[in-house]
Amino acid sequence: MKKLSLLLFMGAVTVYAQDNLTQSTIQGVLTHNQDQVVQLAEAFSEEQYDWKPAEGIRTVGESLLHVAGGNYYLASKMGFAPPEDVDMTSLDKITGKDNILAALKKSNAFVLEKIAMVKNDQLNEEVDFGFAKMNKLAGLLSIVEHNGEHKGQLIAYARSNGVTPPWSE
Repeated sequence: MKKLSLLLFMGAVTVYAQDNLTQSTIQGVLTHNQDQVVQLAEAFSEEQYDWKPAEGIRTVGESLLHVAGGNYYLASKMGFAPPEDVDMTSLDKITGKDNILAALKKSNAFVLEKIAMVKNDQLNEEVDFGFAKMNKLAGLLSIVEHNGEHKGQLIAYARSNGVTPPWSE
C-alpha cells in the first residue's frame, strides 16, 4: 500500500510540474538573474551606490530600485497588487545600501511567488502594461528581460568601478 501511495503522489507531482512547466521555467531563469543582481548589489560599496556614469543616468542604487519597482509594476498589471507595506510612489526615495538591498530582495521574492500564481489558462490573456498590450506570458518574460537588462547595466557599472562580478572571479 505504501508503494502505491508513493507512486500516486509522485505521479501527481509530475503532472503538476508539467502543467506549470512555463511558470517553473520562468521562475528558474529569473531566480538565476535575480541572484546575480543581488550578488552585484552586495559587491558594490556603500559609496558606490551613488555612482553614475554621467549626469542624467541612474546611479547604482537608483538602478537597483528601478528593478524592484519594475518587479512590482509588471506583477501589478497582471493583477497582483504590491504588498500593503510597499509604497510605489516612494520606492525610489529609499537610500542606503542595506535598505536598497532589502527592497530589491523583497520585490524579487514577491514576483517569484506571483509567477507561480498565473495559471496556464491565463497565459494568453491580454494585459495593457502601459507601454504595450501583450499576453500574460509575454508579461512574465518581460520580468525576466527587465531583470537581465539591468543585470547587464550593473555589470558595466561594476567594471567601471573596479568591481568584479562575484560569479566571474
